[in-house]
Amino acid sequence: MFVKAIERVSDFTRPIHSILRIYPSNNIIPGAATLFFVNENGYAITCKHVAESLLHAENINQQYIQFRNETKAGKNLQELEAKYKYGQDHIIQIKNNFVDSIDSMTGFTTHIHPTLDLAIIKFNDFKKTYYKSYAHFAKNDEGIKQGKFLCRLGFPFPEFNNYRYNVSLDDIEWLNTGNTASPRFPIEGMITRFLGDAQHGLYGIEMSTPGLRGQSGGPLFNEKGTICGMQFNTKHLHLGFDMEDKEIWIENKQKKVSDYSFIHLGQCIHANTIKAFLKQHQVKYYEE
Repeated sequence: MFVKAIERVSDFTRPIHSILRIYPSNNIIPGAATLFFVNENGYAITCKHVAESLLHAENINQQYIQFRNETKAGKNLQELEAKYKYGQDHIIQIKNNFVDSIDSMTGFTTHIHPTLDLAIIKFNDFKKTYYKSYAHFAKNDEGIKQGKFLCRLGFPFPEFNNYRYNVSLDDIEWLNTGNTASPRFPIEGMITRFLGDAQHGLYGIEMSTPGLRGQSGGPLFNEKGTICGMQFNTKHLHLGFDMEDKEIWIENKQKKVSDYSFIHLGQCIHANTIKAFLKQHQVKYYEE
């Protein structure tokens, strides 16, 4: 049903690869998020929480450089940990990589929605784009109705390994070797309800299946590849079909198990809300 649509949407949907390090470990934790391009001028849509993480990375990295320099200067480690608030599992480094998006850039500009989990990213001073096309949004919401099956695309499983911890520099860094890619992952679902409130009116779409971690910022689209929204969150509703100490047989042995049932529902920003935000910031977009 979505074979051709996934091929089309894949041309402008890209992963954001991230590596992070927590104090005091030297281990590297990989992660991923998603964005999709809306025009030929380097403008992309993603989640507000993704964009804010990108913006905070530089401050986090600069703070660790200061900490490292003061440590090398012989200052008391415990005093420095207190000064920089470095406790167990505190994030001390984040490096991000925009995969197959543009050739190079001097930086990026963001427009953050004040109340919704939505952001625009503009890549600055690139010479060449590596995305092959751009999104076309639904012109109206006639095809975005309860019961309609739609699909989402993103990168929830960070299988890339082109990174390392550089012992001599006490730094995490990207490599030109290793696996540089993560597989795209589609997940379909049915529109169950719509999201709205007094402040925004109707602004979102609820789906019958979850959006996975790493799919945040990825497009929601129909069988033609027309964009209907953007994945931003998953809601967990308790169903009440709970079991406690229920006796079952497993491999010829009787065991007691407990289970608490939830349904996991993906939440997406509606295409109309995205288009209004793009129009507010005078960003060119396409409809069909």
